Amino acid sequence: MRRTRKTRRGRLIGVVLVMIVAGAGFGLYWFQPWKLWQDETVEEALPGTVQTSGTPRAEPSVTVSSASRPQTVASGELVSHEHATSGTVKLIRLADGSHVVRLENLDTSNGPDLRVWLTDAPVKEGQAGWHVFDDGEHVSLGRLKGNRGSQNYPVPDGVEPSRYSSVSIWCDRFDVSFGAAELVGS
Repeated sequence: MRRTRKTRRGRLIGVVLVMIVAGAGFGLYWFQPWKLWQDETVEEALPGTVQTSGTPRAEPSVTVSSASRPQTVASGELVSHEHATSGTVKLIRLADGSHVVRLENLDTSNGPDLRVWLTDAPVKEGQAGWHVFDDGEHVSLGRLKGNRGSQNYPVPDGVEPSRYSSVSIWCDRFDVSFGAAELVGS
């Protein structure tokens, strides 16, 4: 009888240990906490410009009409939500008529499954703005390329940018905004 109790207790301890290890593995995969200490900087030139010595400048041209240069249609400053976030967001119309969302001087935390969303939701300060961006219409422009730097995100063909009023750095895994900017026309 004593041996049976020891055997049962040993099996129970084994099962509990397996569950703890499996739970810890799942937790590490899901939360990816190491990303909070890993920064990824991406510096992209605006389409239609040339990157020289880390500073974007316009391509040299004998005559450049204002219609052939990228034009800022709307812009805004990022406000912090779930994580401290700063930088500028610009909606830019390129010479071919297409649009790009440009993040300039972005500085936010890294995280799992971060996306750049063009949305129709209002930007609210603080915790009130954490979860509003998936309530209305939104278009994912793709994964966040880096949590620091200046980056371009093409607006897909068929999407009318004037229907959207804000941009969010959205964590798709936890349904929360890291930061967002209201787009104000230029």
